[in-house]
This record gives sequence, structure tokens and C-alpha cells, in this order.
Amino acid sequence: MKISIAAALGLIAVAVSTAEAVKVNPLPAPVTISWGKTGPIKLANNFKIVGPKHEALSKAYTRTADLIKEERWIPQTWERPAGEFPPFPILSKRADEVTEPTLEAFNNGENKKIIKTITVQVSDLKAELQMGVDESYTLDITAAGQGVIKAKTPWGALHALNTLTQIVIDDGKHGLHIEEPVHIEDAPKYVHRGVMLDTARNYYPVKALMKQIDALSWAKLNVFHWHITDTQSWPLEIKKYPQMLKDAYSPREIYSQRDIAAIIKYGRERGVRVIPEIDMPGHSASGWLQIDKKAVTCADSWWDNDGWTHHSAVQPNPGQLDISYEGTYKLIKDIYSEAAALFKDNIFHVGSDELMTYCFNYSASAMDWFKQRPGSTYPDFAQYYLDKALPIYMDKPERRLMMWEDIVLSPDMPAKDVPKDIIMQSWNSGVDNIKKLAQKGYDIVVSSADFFYLDCGNGGYVTNDPRYNVNKPPVLPEAIKEAFDKNPSDYSPTSLNYLGMGASWCAPYKTWQ
Repeated sequence: MKISIAAALGLIAVAVSTAEAVKVNPLPAPVTISWGKTGPIKLANNFKIVGPKHEALSKAYTRTADLIKEERWIPQTWERPAGEFPPFPILSKRADEVTEPTLEAFNNGENKKIIKTITVQVSDLKAELQMGVDESYTLDITAAGQGVIKAKTPWGALHALNTLTQIVIDDGKHGLHIEEPVHIEDAPKYVHRGVMLDTARNYYPVKALMKQIDALSWAKLNVFHWHITDTQSWPLEIKKYPQMLKDAYSPREIYSQRDIAAIIKYGRERGVRVIPEIDMPGHSASGWLQIDKKAVTCADSWWDNDGWTHHSAVQPNPGQLDISYEGTYKLIKDIYSEAAALFKDNIFHVGSDELMTYCFNYSASAMDWFKQRPGSTYPDFAQYYLDKALPIYMDKPERRLMMWEDIVLSPDMPAKDVPKDIIMQSWNSGVDNIKKLAQKGYDIVVSSADFFYLDCGNGGYVTNDPRYNVNKPPVLPEAIKEAFDKNPSDYSPTSLNYLGMGASWCAPYKTWQ
């Protein structure tokens, strides 16, 4: 099914007075946008976008022009100042009633020039698509009928082309126009703007991932964070260990190395970087078990032991890499080296979240590790892993790692000395954890569940839970019931299922607002 630009970005118009013509509203809002007042500028139905040859830009010229011509977008709604209403009731026509201008009226403006070509100018065609690359641009549509995009790099020019798709609309006469001359200056506030998609818990076909990348590029988001593996499945082809794919959901639900290359290329052509995540050493069972069962601990345990301290995992199925076992690090090196060679981005995400200390009780090797080091703690154990794994991960001078904040802030198993050049991704405890990481001097990717987890409030997925059968409010103790009867309030008793969080750990649902 085709997704329109308007639907994908939720395009509604900028607040304007009823005397103004401009209904479009580029999103995210440019740093500067200045509209003229001389009337619409027509675009020829066969207009072209031209610019320097470049592996990503050259395709974007044609793709953008074709999209504009196919969309022929008509703004359906726009904001305007709140109306002034007469006292109720009134029967006579308001003396100050103003007729809303129409597209027909806009078409009768002074501008008669037709844009046949929009020109793209780029200063540095060799700039690589990496974190921190310049993404700024300017876009000018003049009353004289000229269209010019200027950018320092191809990646800024791609953003400008996406802005162009948002300001060209149908003129109501089977043509295209831009409502007024316009000057736009834009640059991102944040170098990392992205969406994480988990394809280990739920497999998504390659075409679905590309569709997500389209939406990212239209919204000027520049990172596709690909959480590609977890305990539940291993869909990533590693040629040295082809048996890992036995733990994909099915032989069809895998990502071949050819698929990986296609997704990276698709993202690059749209200015979207692909940051892979192989979650280690926690969230690791599927795939790894097919190579060396000794490299994984607690995979055969009952994950939901009584009391949180005895959980071997936060969810089924359990499994963590046994970081005391020397063979684990050989596997990490083999798998990471092959995976890192597939992805072009300098940043690689290596997980490091939700290590459950109780899981290591199932490892004789881990218990021996502690016996050989009297007085050692779980933070010492985490540091041992980090000291052995970091030289493997830092495979090239320009490499930067990303990890979940747990490696620093876990209440149970934080490492003691985590290098400050590792980017921390924050997901828990809202602004409190962000502040803690900032005070420690880390660069931070903010994806707090308090604000940005899009799966919150959709209920739990772990089945066979008798709490889901509770479909009425819980019975309150008599004393509490009497207290509420005497002091009525908006409070009503809830259970996990009845009017409660529905076993969604981060409920309620987080709206876009």
C-alpha cells in the first residue's frame, strides 16, 4: 500500500491569518522560513531537479521529482487564528465576515514565471555519511521563477529535497505550484535522530525495513537503529557459523548478507545511517547456543523464579553469554568481526543491558571465577567482561561504541570504569538517568521509556498469566472501603488487568505529544 508524504509526516499547515495564502507547513520546522507575498510560483508538470553527479543524490533528483508529480498534494486542513464569535443567539449576518481566499484567487497573482528546473549545489561531494556530518541546507524559490538548493554536503541536500516535497502542492488546475516565494535555512539540532526497530522479537521483511527508512528520511531522521538479535531469535547470516540461522523463526525469516547490503545502500541513498545492535552479553541465547553451549549460561532455567532477585531473565527465553568462559570471547571476536565488516557506520551498538546476576549461578565457570577472586563483586565481573571485550570491539581507529546505560547505571551489575567515549543510550528512569549520565560526562542518546517507547501501554505478551483473567475491580479491605465511601474521590481500585497497566511494564501508552 502506498503511503503518502502527508500521511507519513502528519502534514498540517502553519498558523496563518485568513488573508494569507500559505497553507503548507514543512515538518520538522526549519530553523528559518520566510514567505513572500507576491503570489504563487508555478512548476512545470515536467519540471526537473538537476545537480552534481553523486551515488545518492543523482537517484534522489529523479525520485523526488517523481514523488511530487505523483502525490500532487492538496492541503486538507490548516491552522488559523481562533475565530471571534458573536453573542448567542444572533440571526443577522456578521458585518465583519471575511471570505476565505481560495486556490483560484492565489492563481491570479502577479507571478507568471514557471519553474522548469530546480538546481542543487553541493560544496563537498566527498563528505561521508557518518555521525556529525554537516546536514544543513538552504532552499530558495524566487518570484522570478528560480529554484535553488544549496548544501555543504549531499546529506543536507537530501533533506532539502524532502522539504521541497512538502511545499509543492496541486494548484487546482491540474498543475503544481509553490504558494509564495520562499527562503528556507535549516540544520538539525541533534546529530543523532532515529528510530530503533527490534527484528529479533518480531521479524520484519526487508521491504518493511525499507518502508521504515522512507518514513525516517521524510521526517529528516537520520538513524535506523537495528536491534537485530536477541534471546528469542537470531536472523543474521554469519557465514563462519551458518548454523546460527537454525535459531531464526523460520528459514524465510532471516537477513542474508546481501539483504544487509541492500538495506544499508537504501538508507544511504536517503541520508539514513544504519546502526546495528548485537545485544551482548545479556539477551544472548539464540544463535550462540548453536555454536557452543558452554558460551551461554542459564538458557535452560525457569526465568520467572519467585522474587525478582532470583529471576534469571527479565522475560522468556533466558540466556546470557558466560563472560567467565574464555571460549565466549573467541565467539564474540568471530561474530563481531564479520558483522562489523558488513555495516559501514562508525558506530556499533553492543547492547550491555539487563544483566541478571542470578543467571550466573547456573554457570560452574562463573562460580569458579568468584572463588578464585575472593571479595570480588558483580561490578568487578562486569568490568572483567568489558576489559576483555573492548579490544575486540575497537576494531578500527574511527570506531565508536554505543551501549545501553545499564553498563554504567545498573543497580546490580555496573562496570566500574566505562570509557567516556562510549555513547550511552538511556531508556530508564526518565530525566534522572539522563542527568546522571550527563554529569558523568557521557554523550547520550535519549530514548527514555517515559517518553519515547512506542510499545508502551499495549499489554503484556507473556501468556499463561492468571492475572489476565481478573475482569473486575479487586475487593478492598472493609476499613479501606469505608474510608473511600466517606471521602469520595476519582480513585477506583484497579488490578493488573482490570483498568490497570495490562502487564505492559512501561504503561501507559506514549502518544506523539
